[in-house]
Amino acid sequence: TVYFTDDTNNEHHEYDESSSSSARDSYEQLFKTLTKNSPVNSTILETQGREIFVPSASSEHSIARFSFYDLCGTAKGAADYIAIGEQYHTLFIDDVPRLKYHEVNLVRRWITLVDALYECRVKLVLHTSAWTEVEDMFMVDLENEHCDEVFAFDRTRSRMEEMRSEGYLRKKWVGSRL
Repeated sequence: TVYFTDDTNNEHHEYDESSSSSARDSYEQLFKTLTKNSPVNSTILETQGREIFVPSASSEHSIARFSFYDLCGTAKGAADYIAIGEQYHTLFIDDVPRLKYHEVNLVRRWITLVDALYECRVKLVLHTSAWTEVEDMFMVDLENEHCDEVFAFDRTRSRMEEMRSEGYLRKKWVGSRL
């Protein structure tokens, strides 16, 4: 997992080699580099009789791009995320917010998304302006620190950290090109 964050107090570039460009510019450049400037179009995936709209994808290089709300702001489940993970070895996700406990549907979908992509060994590239470290992605107050989503999100944080490791990045993608 590669994070590009634009934080007014702390601009964080996980990937960027040049300090002169913004995180957004680096994120955009990485997308162009990995897709090798191939045609990028929207497409539709089908799973279990449902359609999943993919707003931007390079079919040639099995790379797709979504906004956070494309993936987690609409009714999607594990089967949808697995279908995405089986089709694309790399996902770019724009505008990943800081999640709050009361946004339970977004939190649960993010947990399910990361689990599915982890199992498919998908590489993640995230852009956010809301947080700079994965432990800051989900904010919980003391009243809610013992709830199910908090425990589940701890596993998600751990998986996101592992997805940044060289060992994970070297693993073979388990998806298939249809």
